[in-house]
Amino acid sequence: MKKAIYVSLLLLIFTGSAWAQIGGIENSVNDISDTIRAIFPIILGVIFLVGFLFNAGHFFGENADLKKGITRVLIFVLIAGAVVGIFTYLIGIVV
Repeated sequence: MKKAIYVSLLLLIFTGSAWAQIGGIENSVNDISDTIRAIFPIILGVIFLVGFLFNAGHFFGENADLKKGITRVLIFVLIAGAVVGIFTYLIGIVV
């Protein structure tokens, strides 16, 4: 009988610490996801600006090719949209 009490007490102690660890991990993941949500629009804006500046040469100057410039900008927007969609989906799963 004493062994059963000791085993029960031991399991109770271990499960309590396990729940405490899970709670700490969940809080830190929430903090990280909140930080990423706050920073992500700024990073995306910088990426769009850099992408436009790299493609601006196709719109202006002597060798301006409007079709090529629009095509590259559309491809860039599609890739950025896919990244935003994947990011939004992953954040939705985590939280």
